[in-house]
Amino acid sequence: MKYLLISIAFFFTHFQSLDLANVRQAYKDAAQSPEKVEAFYNSMKSVSKTDNMALVGYKGASIALKARSGKTLKDKKDGFIEGVGFIEFAIEKESNNIELRFIRLGIQENTPKILKYNQAIETDKQFILKQFKFISSNNLKNHLKDYILQSDSFTSEEKSVISGR
Repeated sequence: MKYLLISIAFFFTHFQSLDLANVRQAYKDAAQSPEKVEAFYNSMKSVSKTDNMALVGYKGASIALKARSGKTLKDKKDGFIEGVGFIEFAIEKESNNIELRFIRLGIQENTPKILKYNQAIETDKQFILKQFKFISSNNLKNHLKDYILQSDSFTSEEKSVISGR
């Protein structure tokens, strides 16, 4: 009986942590500290390329963010490439998924220019601006809005349209 209760507790903890609203918050929080990057990375470890593509994209983001703390330049580069691979895989599977475009945009905006991972910034930005009004999830809409309002890629005019001013 004790084993069953532990298994049930693990099941609920595991699947609660993979709820998209929680994953979005963990992604947002990861920008605040290396400890939060580590927690976000650990929460995404079980995601595979057969899962929901938004989760696959967030897994890629978690790997790319974790790569920043690699011990060597090679570790950082390899981790970044692995993370971006997950993001690009997910976008290849669901190219019209606004959340995946948002994830890629966020990683590209915060990647050093030397890594040359910035080719889709304008494309993703325009995609998000055109599709934003069609987002049905308030949680996702607010998540993207919060990011857009602090992003340097969006103009004041674009931000005012998104914020409804």
